Amino acid sequence: MNLLQALFFPPEQPGGVSSMIPYLQERFRSSRWEMDLFWLPKRIRNKGHEEILFETFDWTPFAESPIVQKYIQTYRDYLWWTRLRVNKKYDLIHAHHPIAGLAMKKVFPDVPLIQTLHSSYERELILNGVIVENGLEHQFLVSLYREMEHVSERLMTVSLSFAEYLSPYIAEPSQIGVIPNGFDEKRFKPVSHDNSIPQLVTVTRLVPAKGIDTLIKACAELKKRGHEYVLHIIGDGPSRTDLESLAQSLGIYNETIFYGYTLHPEEFMPFFDIFVLPSRAEAFGSVFAEAALSCLALVGTNVGGIPEQIEDGVNGLLVNPDDEIALADALEKVIADPSYRYELSRSAWEKAKSLYSLTRVANELKKTYLQYHPGTKG
Repeated sequence: MNLLQALFFPPEQPGGVSSMIPYLQERFRSSRWEMDLFWLPKRIRNKGHEEILFETFDWTPFAESPIVQKYIQTYRDYLWWTRLRVNKKYDLIHAHHPIAGLAMKKVFPDVPLIQTLHSSYERELILNGVIVENGLEHQFLVSLYREMEHVSERLMTVSLSFAEYLSPYIAEPSQIGVIPNGFDEKRFKPVSHDNSIPQLVTVTRLVPAKGIDTLIKACAELKKRGHEYVLHIIGDGPSRTDLESLAQSLGIYNETIFYGYTLHPEEFMPFFDIFVLPSRAEAFGSVFAEAALSCLALVGTNVGGIPEQIEDGVNGLLVNPDDEIALADALEKVIADPSYRYELSRSAWEKAKSLYSLTRVANELKKTYLQYHPGTKG
């Protein structure tokens, strides 16, 4: 079977999709399977001029929004690039972004399309203060879910929580498939180490939706309580300057290291002790699975797909978002008790190896693909 994995961002872009798809390609390399990757290069801007029509709604009432205009133009650009560069015949297309799926189905209407939705762009924009709930942009973006359902042979997502989130926006919620992201176990090598001062780490984009302001406030509370630690913040984004100022104003700048963007954090993640990310929304939270495979203790928030990975008190700790005291309490538990920290990290590692291995996810995807091309052997 000839497969095309249609991405939006290039494979080296940090995030859940890029953590999986390039490595998935290796698992499909055989005489029975052939897989290509396709994405829109960042340099492609304002090339497309095609008229855009959706089959399930009229987008023009939303056209006065610059954000909607930009989205439509990006869709035009993806269409232009697809028509220019994809000349091969594929048996199946698996898209990992709404724009990628819509463009592929328009260019190749007779090729079965599987569409996986990995995150909610509208929720992120709302939490980051870019758009308002129920405003023009919000209405436009949630309308796309019904369009995706209409044009896809199969609509899928990465967590039960996100499938539930999608339910009000589509016609047949019971038909949504759920396959979590998978991670190549060989990339994660837990390292036996003994840090005299506990090392906390987070890996994320620095935007309000990720709750790093709550983390910094919690760490200031830990310092007040007399705990020693180092907080490593790996990632970059528009909130970085504000977060650095917050750490300085709360007196923990010396305990906090801002790394900026790092391409392969999994290479040195095993040398830390505790992974913490107090997200305000998370469709799946791939970085938790990556931290678990690195054998770190996990501390996260009770939102989105995170509780599907973390069972509170068993393989990590969960707190409510925006609660810096509860977060400080959870961190205090794993900082003060190395044995408990080890138990949590070991349980997290075992669950991640079992449920989120790339081998398991690849097998699930093969079963799904074969439903649309039954002549191919697994």
